[in-house]
Amino acid sequence: MTSTVPAPVARTADGHALQAVLLDMDGTLVDTEGFWWEIEVGVFGELGHRLDESWRDVVVGGPMTRSAAFLIESTGAAITLSELSVLLNERFEARIADQVPLMPGAERLLAELARHNVPTALVSASHRRVIDRVLRTLGPERFALSVAGDEVSRTKPHPDPYLLAARTLGAHPSRCAVIEDTATGVASAEAAGCRVVAVPSVGVIAPAPGRTIVRSLEDVDLPFLRSLITPMN
Repeated sequence: MTSTVPAPVARTADGHALQAVLLDMDGTLVDTEGFWWEIEVGVFGELGHRLDESWRDVVVGGPMTRSAAFLIESTGAAITLSELSVLLNERFEARIADQVPLMPGAERLLAELARHNVPTALVSASHRRVIDRVLRTLGPERFALSVAGDEVSRTKPHPDPYLLAARTLGAHPSRCAVIEDTATGVASAEAAGCRVVAVPSVGVIAPAPGRTIVRSLEDVDLPFLRSLITPMN
């Protein structure tokens, strides 16, 4: 079930204010994209297969079903999709058991959004069990809701997760700023009609109209996010 606190978002009189900030998790707020690849390499190594480094760009940021299916098909490994998904999630949970490293600027940004009572949602392709573990580090009280990849019928790159988050917060997608680190996540948010700030972690995110690309979260603050939502949008 999607974890929600469905409080309506207050709108300004002109209707043009930033209404919500929606954030990806892996590679955006927490420095874990490398963990997933290390675990995938290790698991397939145990199965007698070596993963090609170029495949990393294919699986990054995607839902577990897509990434795992791609790796099974590419290697011919003798393991089912359900078996691999469970194994990868278990290994990842063990990897982050003690502490999850934050991306530079993540703590400051989340604190700023909370201080100004900006409705904030965590929107991830990771499964609920993984999100709940990471929230212990991020602070669940900082998010009005979180959406997991196994809680929607279609996860990223489809728009469904971001549409669900915006709708639950009572915000219009065009008044939501989304922060993402992968092309898959950016595609999801843009398909939902949100304004996107891309902070590339693994792989390249190409410039595009309406898309803002920054070096890190250290370049992002609330005034910056508010500036993306203008009366002309």
